[in-house]
Amino acid sequence: MARLTQENVERAREIISRYPASRSALLPLLYLAQEQDGWIDDSAMEHIGDLLDLTPAQVLGTCSFYTMFKRQPVGRHLVSVCTNIACLLNGGYELLEHAEARLGVVVDETTPDGEFTLEEVECLADCDRAPCLQVNYRFFGNVTHDDFDRLVDDLRAGRLAETVPAHGVLNREQPPPVSVRRADAPHGAGD
Repeated sequence: MARLTQENVERAREIISRYPASRSALLPLLYLAQEQDGWIDDSAMEHIGDLLDLTPAQVLGTCSFYTMFKRQPVGRHLVSVCTNIACLLNGGYELLEHAEARLGVVVDETTPDGEFTLEEVECLADCDRAPCLQVNYRFFGNVTHDDFDRLVDDLRAGRLAETVPAHGVLNREQPPPVSVRRADAPHGAGD
C-alpha cells in the first residue's frame, strides 16, 4: 500500500494540528504508516515528508534510528526475544534457539505463512521475569519452552487477539481527537 490512505491522511492532519511545529509529529506519523501497512517503505516516508515539509532523507534518518520502525515487511506477529544479561543467565539464548526451531526460521526471518517474524533484542526491561519476550510489543515473562509453544498456538488460533493485535497496531481503539491548548495561547484559546 505504501502511501497513507485518505482516512490516515485525515488522521495525520489531525495529529499534526496538535503540535506547534509540524515536524514534531514525525514519530506519530511513522507509527501511523506502520499501523497501516505493518512496515514503513520509501513511498510512505516520502508521503510523510510531504505532509511535514521534510525531505525523505530527514524522515529516513528518524525512521532508521528507532528499532521499533520496520523497514521491511514483517509477519503479523513480531516475536522479540530478549538475550540481554538477565535473560541470558535465565535461558534467553536457549529460548531463542527453541523459538527458531518451533517456528522454522532464524532470527530476522518470517515464517512462510507470514504469521511470525523472529528477532533477537537487547533488554526489554522486564528483567525480573527473565527470560522474557514481546509479541507486537506486548510483554510475556518467565517464558519456558512449553509457554512459548502455547503462545504460538494461541496466536495462530487467534485466542490472544484481544491482547495482542496485529503488528503495527499500538492502540486497539483510536482515541477521539483532542483539543489541546498550547502553553503560549491566551486563556480560553483551544479550550
